[in-house]
Formats: sequence, structure tokens, C-alpha cells
Amino acid sequence: MNYRHGFHAGNFADVVKHAILTLILGHLRAKETPFCVLDTHAGIGRYDLTGEQAVRTGEAKDGVLKLIAGDTAAPELAAYIDLLRDLNPGWPDLRLYPGSPAIVRALLRPQDRLVAVELHPEEARDLKHLFRSDKQVAVHEADAYTALKAHLPPKERRGLVLIDPPFEQPDEFRRLSHALPEAVQRFRTGVFAIWYPIKAVAPVEQFRAEIARLGRPALAAEFYRYPPDNAERLNGMGLAIVNPPWKLDETLERLLPVLAKALGATGGTKVIDIGGTATSPPP
Repeated sequence: MNYRHGFHAGNFADVVKHAILTLILGHLRAKETPFCVLDTHAGIGRYDLTGEQAVRTGEAKDGVLKLIAGDTAAPELAAYIDLLRDLNPGWPDLRLYPGSPAIVRALLRPQDRLVAVELHPEEARDLKHLFRSDKQVAVHEADAYTALKAHLPPKERRGLVLIDPPFEQPDEFRRLSHALPEAVQRFRTGVFAIWYPIKAVAPVEQFRAEIARLGRPALAAEFYRYPPDNAERLNGMGLAIVNPPWKLDETLERLLPVLAKALGATGGTKVIDIGGTATSPPP
């Protein structure tokens, strides 16, 4: 509960995660029927890259700032870049960085809604203030794993569950593996996107195996800033996607190498089928 994402806002992991998030939301928007997004670790919604926390670590310099300084013409990046531009009137000067709730909110249609959950009291307070007059957004100060039981399934029967833990707890992979079977069973038509860090290889491989045991179509998009040969550093990140949208794997095969080149990553990228059949037609 001490984690503050402001120290890491706009880093390489945010860029990859949020670029993929916009792709998933684009697929959901392709059908007129409403959808719901449950964001279980929502943070404060947007971050000031000139603020004390972001400046202290400087992680955005090797993330979003490096990205926009280069070639951002790839069509798979268009929605993500548009969001950054819309949030920053001084574009291409980038001051504000959107967290996942702000990205989701920007892509909601009038018939859609967001349920944002944040456990940290101060962050939850800031998030409530950001969306204080927004009838399409509900903010709850609560534990993420409790929220999976409380808010699934949504009435819309379509949507996304974004699970983005800070991995402060050493047993976070175990907690995810324990919670996911019931959550997926409750919302079998939903897309689940679960972020995870890549330090040591063995826990990641074990987590992929747990996802495979869910018995649902699933893939893992993995981005290696460095080769995974040092378990003491953040070598990369992954996003496990259960019930991925139709042909998302093909889009990610194009997108991830573009991001690796733009961000100067040296460890490569992977799109791994971990659920038998990587994609299925959207509900």
C-alpha cells in the first residue's frame, strides 16, 4: 500500500502496456453494444511528468519521452499517440501522462462505463476528485482482489478487466493465480489483461502455466528491455491476455518490435500462445 506510480509514470512498461490497452479498447468499441472496464489498480488517473516524483526517477526519459522524440507513425500506435496529444496542449512538449483510468475514459462511448478501484487512500482520493462529476466512472477505495468478486460479472456482459498490481508483495504471482480462475468463471465473455514484471524467468514461466490452466484462449505479450539474465533488475514486462480480441496476436507481432526499436530495448519481444488458441472472435 506504499506504492506510488508517480515515480514510474511514462516509463517503458507504461508505454507498452498502455499502447496495448488502446488496441484492446479499440476492439471493444467496434461493436455498438455497451462494455464495462474494471481497472483493479487504478492509481490517480494522470501524472505530472514535471512533478517531484517523476523527476526524481526520470523513468519517462527512457519511456514515453523517448518514444515521441522518434518515429511514431506506426498505425498500431495511432490511438495511443492521439491520447497523449489530446492531453497535452503544448504538444510535442509532454507534461501530463495518462494512467489507465484516463486512457479508458477517453475511449468510452456514452453507453460504456469504467469501474476504477484503488487501495491507497491518497491515490483513491485523487482519482475520485478527477472523476468527481463523471457519471460514467465509479471510483472505489478497495482491495483489488475483493473488487474482482464484488464487480464481476458486470451487467453489460462485455468488457475488460485490467489487473495491474505493483508487485510490492513477494507472493503477488500466487495471489493472481489464486484469484483468476473464479474471476474468469464469473466473467467468461470478458477480456482479462494482467500485467507482470519480468525479473527472474522461472516465476514468469510458472505464471504462464497457471494462465494456461484456465482453459481459455490466452496469449502473453512480453517486452524485454534487457535480456532476462539479472533477477535483481526489471528486465522487462509482460501482459497476459485471456480471451484476447480477434487477431490481436497478429497486431502485437507488428507493434512490439516497433516499440523495442523506438525505446532502444535490447532483449527482444515475444507473443506467446499460452491458452491453446490465442484468439477467439469477440463476444
